[in-house]
Amino acid sequence: MGKEFRGTVVDHPDFDAGSDAEALYNAMKGFGSDKEAILDLITSRSSAQRQEIRTAYKSQYGKDLIDDLKYELTGKFERLIVGLMRPPAYHDAKEIKDAIKGVGTDEKCLIEILASRTNEQIHALVAAYSDAYGRDLEADVIGDTSGHFKKMLVVLLQGTREEDDVVSEDLVEEDAQELYEAGEAQWGTDEAKFIMLLGNRSVTHLQLVFDEYQKIAEKSIEDSIKSELSGDFERLMLAVVQCIRSRPMFFAKRLYKSMKGLGTADNTLIRIMVSRSEIDMLDIRECFRLRYEKSLYNMIQDDTSGDYKRTLLKLCGGDDDIAGEFFPEAAQIAYKMWEISAMTKVQLRGTVRPYSDFDPASDAQALRKAMKGFGTDEDTIIEIVARRSNEQRQEIRQAFKSLLGRDLMADLKSELSKNLQRLILGLMMTPADFDAKMMKKAMEGAGTDEHALIEILVTRSNQEIQEMCSAYQNAFKRSLEDAIASDTSGTFKRILISLAQGAREEGPADLDRASEDAQALADACNADSDDLEDKFMSILCTRSFPHLRRVFQEFVRCSNKDIEQIIKKEMSGDVKNAMFAIVRSVKNQPSYFADRLYKAMKGLGTDDRALIRIMVSRCEIDLFNIRKEFKETHDASLHDFIQVEALVGDTSGDYRKTLLILCGGED
Repeated sequence: MGKEFRGTVVDHPDFDAGSDAEALYNAMKGFGSDKEAILDLITSRSSAQRQEIRTAYKSQYGKDLIDDLKYELTGKFERLIVGLMRPPAYHDAKEIKDAIKGVGTDEKCLIEILASRTNEQIHALVAAYSDAYGRDLEADVIGDTSGHFKKMLVVLLQGTREEDDVVSEDLVEEDAQELYEAGEAQWGTDEAKFIMLLGNRSVTHLQLVFDEYQKIAEKSIEDSIKSELSGDFERLMLAVVQCIRSRPMFFAKRLYKSMKGLGTADNTLIRIMVSRSEIDMLDIRECFRLRYEKSLYNMIQDDTSGDYKRTLLKLCGGDDDIAGEFFPEAAQIAYKMWEISAMTKVQLRGTVRPYSDFDPASDAQALRKAMKGFGTDEDTIIEIVARRSNEQRQEIRQAFKSLLGRDLMADLKSELSKNLQRLILGLMMTPADFDAKMMKKAMEGAGTDEHALIEILVTRSNQEIQEMCSAYQNAFKRSLEDAIASDTSGTFKRILISLAQGAREEGPADLDRASEDAQALADACNADSDDLEDKFMSILCTRSFPHLRRVFQEFVRCSNKDIEQIIKKEMSGDVKNAMFAIVRSVKNQPSYFADRLYKAMKGLGTDDRALIRIMVSRCEIDLFNIRKEFKETHDASLHDFIQVEALVGDTSGDYRKTLLILCGGED
């Protein structure tokens, strides 16, 4: 990782502090102020030059420039401009002071600043805090925090981490083993060991330790921290690890979370844009694009307004070209991300498990009683259906028919309505029958739900696809392939038919062949559009997921391009969506489903069909993993999201209750 300047704000040529001070004075003189002149001037000067302007302003007018700016400006725009006018260490000190004053503590602010600053920046912060507030920062942090969280913050406040180029090669394996034994290998966690190693070893050394840890534990250090630690301490240690892996990626994630969803966390957005504009904003922009498939510039443009927006966009420094070429920092990160994805052994966990003391006859009788007579006992139906495994539900269906001579599905259909009916009936079907029904629904009527077709065919195993095809034939007296062929067209049709064969290769990656496949994809990027799509289809639709992870990693190396950005730029419509879904699913399938759930619920109205489809089909496979990815990406629990949707959509009442049982808890 190079040390070269990667900021977006640089020294202004032909700088004259006195002239700038006069221009600012004139912009604030009289009635009203010229906000555009203020923001243009301040965002085009470096922090060092701004301090010279402050000094010149005081000399020429006997007034404090920051006081005048506070008087003339208001709201978020004022906070942003004043933040730019403070020296970096004093800006950090003010943010920390604001985070710990008053009743509550802004732990996320403390974590962000103390996990991401260099030794030199920490020392400057401690001195600035003492100078500005006449108080000892360490004492204030100790007085406002507790437990292991407090201990790690105190370690970070010492600013004694080994310098970046210090690597103790003989200690790499030993440190990785010690971290493993402190967490995964024992009952309980030795937090002190995590604090000592993660708080003191150099960045370069710890990057090697994390690689070694992955080999020993067969999972990333991040996954171990998530399973071993909790609360603010977990968040702090994850932030430290993320900053060691890549500070720009850490800040890209923080920026995304500050702007997505309802409302903007403006304090976080301002703090990062101010503090990183002269350090690594170019790399943050590229990491942002790499992770979220949209530019930071565009997200700021969509999420803010007025002079505040104009100032942020100036600090951002430009909209990134979507050609897919990597900056050096992002290329390293992308290559590493694919490597971690290829090495990690993910333990998939569902949220619905077989019910203990299961008695299908008793459940059948209880369901019949819940539906007999005037009115329906929805609570009993929900409790039984949502808390049994699919295999147990099939036994209940059989017992219902044997004991009562009735079709349980028909009874449920007549007693329930709307989304609750769809959800309960979906749970009562076998997975193959449910997928077949969802494919049929996606293709019937006037329009086609292409996203549903893609989601199902991309994420199912060969066996699941073959069983679905058989179920489709039995239920609808027609082959799934024929249905797809008559309802879709062109390259998209060929992609879906290829996936519907259920003949994807299985097994681990072939490293030599992965390099050949990556080169073939890179060469195809220079071909015309049809050849590009054909080559991508021939590889992405047939190779095993472990193999494709290696292909996408090697693609970064041999082309210096981002596979996702190439698909986004060179393809369009349903073909682009299908290829994109394959890549996302290969990289991290629970994350792909988390994104699908988020899109199903955000905005106006809920896509209930998608919500039901995913919750039903994944609750016994990987819904717990999907929950974790949802929380990580969207900074809100899936449980809370479903709860909130009750206020704006049709996830209310019994329907919502069933979804929450399937969700399995809060994160």
